[in-house]
Amino acid sequence: MDVGFIGLGNMGGAMALNALKAGHTVRVWNCSPDAAKALAGQGARVVASADEAFAGDAVFSMLADDSALRAVLLDSGLLERAPKGLVHVNMATISVVLCEELVSLHEKHGVAYDAAPVLGRPDVAAVGKLNIVAVGADDAIACVQPIFDVIGQKTWRVGTAPQHANVFKNVFKLAANFMLASAIETTAEAASLMTGHGIDPHAFLDVITNTLFPGPVYQGYGRMIADNRYELALFKARLGLKDVRLALVAGDAVNVSLPGTSLVRDNLIDVLAQGDGDKDLAMLGKVAARRAGKKV
Repeated sequence: MDVGFIGLGNMGGAMALNALKAGHTVRVWNCSPDAAKALAGQGARVVASADEAFAGDAVFSMLADDSALRAVLLDSGLLERAPKGLVHVNMATISVVLCEELVSLHEKHGVAYDAAPVLGRPDVAAVGKLNIVAVGADDAIACVQPIFDVIGQKTWRVGTAPQHANVFKNVFKLAANFMLASAIETTAEAASLMTGHGIDPHAFLDVITNTLFPGPVYQGYGRMIADNRYELALFKARLGLKDVRLALVAGDAVNVSLPGTSLVRDNLIDVLAQGDGDKDLAMLGKVAARRAGKKV
C-alpha cells in the first residue's frame, strides 16, 4: 500500500516503521522534522507538508490532542483539499465534540473516516502487538486492514455507523484509559501503605501481581512504582491527564458521575504542578508517597 503517517511520536513513529518493514510505501510528516528524518534511513519518504502525506491509498494520524489535530487537519484547510475517496485513519484519542465534528466534515469533503484507537504502550507498538479498536465503514476498514495487520496483533471491529462510530470509539478509549489510570492509582496507594508499615513494596507487588492481579498493567506499573522509576516514559503523565479530563467531560455530557476519575485527575494535576508531566503515568506512585509524608 501507499500510505501517509502524520504524527511520529513514540506511538506513531513505531507504527510507521512497522509499515515500512512490511514493504509498504510510507510518506511521513511531523511538526518536528527530526522525528521524520529518523525514519528516512528506514526507507520512508519524508514530505514537506501534511498535504503531501494526505495522498495515496490512506493516511494515518496520531496527533497528541484536539488542538494538534484541529490545527493540522481543519484550521489549515487540509481536509478541504484532501483527495476524494482517500481513507483517513485517526488513531489518537480526542474529545467527543471533535469526534462528531470530524465525522460530519469528512463526509462533507468526500474523505472516508476510520477511528482506530490502540491499546498498548510504545514498547508494544514497536513489536507490532497493539490491539486496534476499529470503527467505520466496512470498505474503509478493509482498505487499511493490511496496515492494521502489521502494526497490531488483532483488530477489534466494534461499529460501522458513521454518525455514531467516532463517539463510540472515543468513549471506549477514554473508558479504557481512565481504568488504566485508576488501576495505577490503587497500585500506588497500596504500595504506599506497605511502605508506611515498613514492608518492602517489591515483595507485596510480586505476590499481588502474580496472584490476584496478574497482567501488564499491575505488573509493569507496579514494578515502576516500587522501583521509584518514572523515566523513560512509556505513557506520559500529561497525556494521561488529557484523557482523564476528556473522560470526565464525556461523563458530564450524559450525567454520569465518575468520582474515582476525579481523584485521579487531581493527583495528575499534582504531578504536572511539580513539573513532572513528561514522566511516566506511574508518577501517581510518587504522589501517593508524598501524600503519605514519605520523602520522594
